[in-house]
Amino acid sequence: MTHFRTIVSPGTSPHKMGISDKILTIGSCFADVIGTRLISNKLTVLSNPFGVLYNPHSIHKAIRYSIFNESPPVHTFLQHQDVFLNYDFHSEISSLHQDSLQFQLKEIIGASHYFLSTAQWLIITFGTAWVYERIDTGEIVANCHKEPMNLFSKSLLTQKKIIESFDKFYKELTEFNSAIKLILTVSPVRHVKDTLPLNSVSKAILRTACYTLAEEYAGVEYFPAYEIMIDDLRDYRFYKPDMIHPTEVAEEYIWEKFSDRYFTPALKNFEQQWNEIQNALAHKPFYASTAAHQSFLKETLRKLEDLKMIVNVDQEIERVKSQILEAKL
Repeated sequence: MTHFRTIVSPGTSPHKMGISDKILTIGSCFADVIGTRLISNKLTVLSNPFGVLYNPHSIHKAIRYSIFNESPPVHTFLQHQDVFLNYDFHSEISSLHQDSLQFQLKEIIGASHYFLSTAQWLIITFGTAWVYERIDTGEIVANCHKEPMNLFSKSLLTQKKIIESFDKFYKELTEFNSAIKLILTVSPVRHVKDTLPLNSVSKAILRTACYTLAEEYAGVEYFPAYEIMIDDLRDYRFYKPDMIHPTEVAEEYIWEKFSDRYFTPALKNFEQQWNEIQNALAHKPFYASTAAHQSFLKETLRKLEDLKMIVNVDQEIERVKSQILEAKL
């Protein structure tokens, strides 16, 4: 026996991401994790523009707002403790005035509309199949915003409902942008508030729905972030102290699997170069004026100059130049 654990190997995708690709991520906080790492590697990314969204129905609805560049209807707005919010979006999108919030959402939806129109990739992370419906309208909300629970009824989306919701939005999406490719993931974050047994039920529904969607739609793939977390990294040391969220080590491991599956060889090579430069930029010398450190800065500057035809590194170049003593003379 050469190892003592199950290693999940996602394999290689027939579709590859290049350095010039545009990518939109949306969904649970794992969409933030992937989006942030893509951004840190200098890709053009719009990461979770509507804030964290958990259930498939609300995620599809948010994307449909973007496709049609439509503002949410008035009845989706609410006021909670002097703060205006919207039931279709996360509470980080808020304001003390409703007209200000409406303008804010119009700007966010408009920006995502134009980004999505030319994006090559859409990465969706489903977090839970549990949903809350407004009793007054029957609509599923993305966030209850700490409103009284007697205003909502809680239920579990079925696989059938998820697929029906996806089918409607996907047809509209591909009419809007026929070249876009989708990556579906199930969040490895555990929703223990629903209890562990019911969290398992929820994740199972999401996973079977993703399986069906990846099988039935040619432009849709599934990336096994959830399986990597619960089977490959099968240990509590890979969870943060809350025992819910993956640690940075776990996120890095899942990220490596993701980049191995989707990055072109050129992008993988760039990622390695960029990681070396980032480590160099993070270096804190004891004495910045020494000949050795000044030589180190000049070599880092040379590497950045080599990359400026590929990505925008103007900020990094100026930062290094400001530390080179000769440049100040």
